[in-house]
Amino acid sequence: MKKISAILAVALFSIGATAQTLDLKMSGVTYRFNAADFGDMTYGDNGTTLTVNEKTFTVDGKNITIDTEGTPLDDHSVEVTYDGLSASVIASGDLIDSLTVSIENAKVNIKQNEDVAQEITYSLSGSSTDGQFYMTGFYKATVELNGLNLTNTSGAPIYINDGKRIDFSVKKGTENTLTDASSSKDKGCLYCKGHLEMKGKGTLTIYAYGSKAHGIKTGEYFEMKNCTVNILAATKDGLNCNQYFTMESGTLNISGTGDDGIQVSYEYDDDDETIISSDEENTGTFTLTGGTINVSVTATAAKAIKADNAVVITDGTIIATTSGDGEWDTDEQKTKASSCISADGNMTVDGGTLTLTSTGSGGKGINVDETLTINGGTINVTTEGQACVYSNGTLTNGYTGDLERIDSEYKSSPKGIKAGTKTEKTSSAKADAAGAGWPGGPGGPGGPGGDSSNYTYSGGIVITGGTITVKTSGNGGEGIESKNTMDISGGEIAVEAYDDALNSAQDFTVSGGTIYGWAKNNDGMDANGNMYIKGGVVYAIGASGAEKAIDANTEEQKKLYITGGTVIAIGGLENGASVSTKKSTLSSWNKNTWYKATLGSETYYFKTPSSGGSGITVCGSDSPSISTGSPSSGTSYCNGVLYY
Repeated sequence: MKKISAILAVALFSIGATAQTLDLKMSGVTYRFNAADFGDMTYGDNGTTLTVNEKTFTVDGKNITIDTEGTPLDDHSVEVTYDGLSASVIASGDLIDSLTVSIENAKVNIKQNEDVAQEITYSLSGSSTDGQFYMTGFYKATVELNGLNLTNTSGAPIYINDGKRIDFSVKKGTENTLTDASSSKDKGCLYCKGHLEMKGKGTLTIYAYGSKAHGIKTGEYFEMKNCTVNILAATKDGLNCNQYFTMESGTLNISGTGDDGIQVSYEYDDDDETIISSDEENTGTFTLTGGTINVSVTATAAKAIKADNAVVITDGTIIATTSGDGEWDTDEQKTKASSCISADGNMTVDGGTLTLTSTGSGGKGINVDETLTINGGTINVTTEGQACVYSNGTLTNGYTGDLERIDSEYKSSPKGIKAGTKTEKTSSAKADAAGAGWPGGPGGPGGPGGDSSNYTYSGGIVITGGTITVKTSGNGGEGIESKNTMDISGGEIAVEAYDDALNSAQDFTVSGGTIYGWAKNNDGMDANGNMYIKGGVVYAIGASGAEKAIDANTEEQKKLYITGGTVIAIGGLENGASVSTKKSTLSSWNKNTWYKATLGSETYYFKTPSSGGSGITVCGSDSPSISTGSPSSGTSYCNGVLYY
């Protein structure tokens, strides 16, 4: 370094045009000018001051230096380096009129002037046990993590108070860690007021211990690609964003949260808490087009992925696990339970792989308020919890008693996949849940005397493709349930359930696909409206006793219609079924044994279960014959229980 005094003008003219820089230090901030960009400089006070771009510096040999081997900065760029309990800031010379910077130990606060109309890039590196990067801006910006290990004992390590788009880059090959402390009152360990677009090929790990802290909190949308993000602790949600969430590549791992894994909300008006008018940037939608999301949550009634509106999955991988039990919501006066994926609107799956496991009471794999449409992809769902019931002012998780006469608002049953909404047309007088015993009673949902005309229905389930496997083992655990209609025209579906394997609150139509449904304690396939089987291959198994392999709501004059496809039923068909195809029956069968059904030139092999109702019925276009026989050819379907 060469100190500059009154001979500065001569020194400047003697500098070559190679990688030399002029550093001007002001209030702890260094503004770096490249040699070719010094511009006009004016001396005053007999050479004791220097004015550059209307900024005046004292020439004292300390705050102005020439580096003959300096590393130039790109225009519109800032480098922040943390070192223990101190930090240094170097900004490109063109920003000398654009920034207000304050540094207190390792706490860096940078404010962009409101007239800034060019994107500034902030590069953060180094390590501090009590530091912060706080940026206020009015124009879009870029923040780069370039090997940063930053802990803040009083707030968010990174707080971006800028409502515009923030390009957040995790530099390739770098490991970066952000940690806050329990004393933090900020909403996120990484907080961004505006849009956060996360990218790069490095790794970011987050530990959010603040009392109000999400791992990542954005005031507007969140986008992600390429990088790896690990959120390993969060007092609240792992990632919480408004407007929408979209991910096209990379890896997002979330665990150790006190609430949901990923929460996607509409943007709300702060004054009256109403939803800001919905547009392309305020959809409340979770979208996955690629990459891997691995979420594990343990909190009561927590969701691994929760969207205020829609969930759209076209590709990528989701591995989601919930283990929290259910709860009683005193505000809404109903029980609530965990779910791996929850959508208040519609959900569409066109591709990708979903592995969903819920072990808490009342837990669900997929829970959609409106329509679930599955056109492709692979979905594997397992639920292992019992029911959650609220009665006599007491919440019971792990309930194994009779659920039939309990009003739906006072219980959460485990479900593999549930979609649609069933709502009472008029409010009914319910007994006080705190002291009246079981709510509901005769006429309640599922109870004797229930009338479907008292309800309105919306949403439902549409399956046109994909491979779906569902297993439920807890009390009340239905495999796939629609609170409205269910329509299956394609795909490969295998369900083993404690309760109904496949159930619809209204009409149920099968026109294609391959379906295997084994209900260990109820109906294999159950429609509370009409059941129509027009095509496809159906292998349904009902429990022994009064349950059926395929059931329809004859109590309300509904009926089972079989007009096409191939049907194999263990446990019988609904009484009064209308079968216009050919039919054969076998009065008895052996457990865990291979049988074959021959219909003309087609042969179907199916393995019997360890339990089920009496008799085997086969329906198809040609007169079936039924006998024992193991598969020697054909294609395996539904986890190997069916060949044809």
